[in-house]
Amino acid sequence: MFHFEVVTNWIDALLREHLSEGWTLLIEFILIGVVILTVYSVLALILIYLERKVCAFFQCRIGPNRVGPFGVLQSVADMVKILLKEIIKINKVDPFLFRLACYLVIIASICTFGAIPFDKGLQAVDFNIGVFYLLAVSSIGVVGILIAGWSSNNKYTLIGAMRSGAQLISYELSCGLSLLAIVVLSGTMQLSQIVEQQADAWFIFKGHIPALIAFIIYLIAGHAETNRGPFDLPEAESELTAGYHTEYSGIQFGFFYLAEYLNMFIIAAIAATVFLGGWMPLHIPGWESFNGIMDYIPPVLWFLGKTFFCIFLALWVRWSFPRLRIDQLLSLEWKILMPISLINILLMTLLVL
Repeated sequence: MFHFEVVTNWIDALLREHLSEGWTLLIEFILIGVVILTVYSVLALILIYLERKVCAFFQCRIGPNRVGPFGVLQSVADMVKILLKEIIKINKVDPFLFRLACYLVIIASICTFGAIPFDKGLQAVDFNIGVFYLLAVSSIGVVGILIAGWSSNNKYTLIGAMRSGAQLISYELSCGLSLLAIVVLSGTMQLSQIVEQQADAWFIFKGHIPALIAFIIYLIAGHAETNRGPFDLPEAESELTAGYHTEYSGIQFGFFYLAEYLNMFIIAAIAATVFLGGWMPLHIPGWESFNGIMDYIPPVLWFLGKTFFCIFLALWVRWSFPRLRIDQLLSLEWKILMPISLINILLMTLLVL
């Protein structure tokens, strides 16, 4: 299999051959930053288009079909429009916190995105506490949402922010416990090592029933963390207009919109990495010819295929179930998912022992 590690090592060696250590690191940091921001933006446009088409499919209609072939340029047109929109000045808001909130949300999303391993050698950071880093950095977005709701000086945005804070903080526990079950199975928090341990079989198969339970709980809790239906209580249009970002306009609203879609990708990418083998191909023990054919598929395509499969599941759920009440949403977490997650970690520990 070809890995991007070859390309990244070649660029690093080329820079070190002609430049000093300091200049090499500076140029590499700039290159990584530009690549992350570019991929981040392009993925957002793809996801917006994908959701519109999947939504149209489930509602028996066509979806975007005017701007560009099959409507593929519709998302680009919307991006240009939102960049040109006027930022409306709101009276009696806290100006510093009002602006800070959207930056916190997008920064938390980008920092989490940088730790995702698309391929061997194709991730910005590979900490030995990678799972812990993902959980910690992704939690910063909650602070931005709470600040946005409070600083807007609007009771609807405040209620939306409080709902969102309660929802995200609650479901983060089940997400963390599901990932912890795989950490127990793998014996490491480093994402690259977790992927490499799945070369012979993915953890969803290798971990037996506890891994399958952890995967299902992670998908449910992760879907709730992205504020997507049927868990979109913070943005319940019939009750709270648009929720915590009601007062935002122009590019400031665009930051919230961008982060919401990329968080959906991040949740799916973590599921693909931890449970479905990341960039590792599907190998069946004893089927050497089949395994050889699977190795010809580039690792990046394996990773993106698994990720978009998880995204499709999330969109399927969103357009199939009605919105829950806030009490039902929190009861699902604290009375059902959390106890099952705790018992599941115990089962996984016994399995490993």
